[in-house]
Amino acid sequence: MCTIPQFRILAFSVVLILSAPLNAQDGDFLSVLTKSSLTEVQPMTGIVLWSTNEHVESAPIQLEFAYFGYDQFIIGESQYDFSPLEKLLAEVSARKHQAIVRFFDTYVGKSSAVPKHIQTLPGYEGVFALSEGKRTGFPDWSNEELKQCILEFFTELSKRYDHDPRIAFLQVGFGLWSEYHIYDGPMQLGKTFPSKQFQSRFLKHLQSQFQETPWMISVDAADEDRSPAATESEIRLLPFGLFDDSFNHKNHAKENLPNWMALGSQRWQYAPIGGEFSFFQKIDQSKALATTGPHGVSFEEQAKRFHVSFMIGDDQPRFQKMNRIKQAGMSTGYRFQLKRFESNGKVVRGSIENVGIAPIYYDAYPVVAGKTIAESLKGLMPGRKLDFQILSDDPRPSFSITCRRLVKGQQIQWESFPE
Repeated sequence: MCTIPQFRILAFSVVLILSAPLNAQDGDFLSVLTKSSLTEVQPMTGIVLWSTNEHVESAPIQLEFAYFGYDQFIIGESQYDFSPLEKLLAEVSARKHQAIVRFFDTYVGKSSAVPKHIQTLPGYEGVFALSEGKRTGFPDWSNEELKQCILEFFTELSKRYDHDPRIAFLQVGFGLWSEYHIYDGPMQLGKTFPSKQFQSRFLKHLQSQFQETPWMISVDAADEDRSPAATESEIRLLPFGLFDDSFNHKNHAKENLPNWMALGSQRWQYAPIGGEFSFFQKIDQSKALATTGPHGVSFEEQAKRFHVSFMIGDDQPRFQKMNRIKQAGMSTGYRFQLKRFESNGKVVRGSIENVGIAPIYYDAYPVVAGKTIAESLKGLMPGRKLDFQILSDDPRPSFSITCRRLVKGQQIQWESFPE
């Protein structure tokens, strides 16, 4: 067992200077000059590196990615050891980053991640077969004990980590790398891949357990031959996010876009959208952040189209300078701009707009003259504003944004409205 350390609320504050003395009559509001700019990739957004990447300490990133097999945590019936995850989260948060964590049952070239005590049960029949030319272990999803074990694992995971700021997003799924497919190997629904019935149960269970942390599945779950995600109305209504593991490849519009549409083209409005640059062709990686991308569409253009908050680009330090990686990262997710900030000596009021391409998916609150505004910025759509006002006679009112879902050293920045 392990305990989760406490994390303090962090905010980014800038002292604001009045454009004129606050000696106006009631109702006469005077503008407050603001001086602030966005200088970094914002928390929970940007280009993502694996936690094992040699550039993870110095790269302009906010997020790190890691895979885990279930057998790394489940050590017996209802027995868990979360030390591998704790170690990762401690390292990631020490770098002032947050983690995106994905759990898998099948990984090319590895044994199945089914816990050992399940594999030794009478009647369990996992198999080994070639996938991408490598000997790979596939689970026995017909086994009832395995199904219950996985459900109980996510119950335990949510108890420990649903409110942990060290984790930004969870990614789940089945099949190779949990990407909702077995395109090379023994694809057998109900055997090496879970039945649709269990998938529905699994997805509903996740929603019942995770009240705060967003969880995501692959866009490949849109395949109605192996998944209920696109066809069962009850499942489609679940607020899961989406990740696309072959973002912006040559045939993306033909092969991937239909999956996005099938699972809900407006899903980004309430759940995070992310993915990974494609590996279909070498150019997909080497030109991923080129001016016109690998196939005539820039990353910024494609990210805006799908309202991307983050994109895994572990190889990008090999092909791009850090400034370009930072620039690309800053084009994702939310971006807050203070449009109006004024006072009449008794009341401070203003307006903040999301000028980014996606909402923020956690509660974040404006703080004015040391007082936290009740309305959250969570879910503020691109192009929309949040108006606020408070009673304050502070002669130099300040503005900041606070969010308890940050680790020590992180801050949500905002920019002044252009003069």
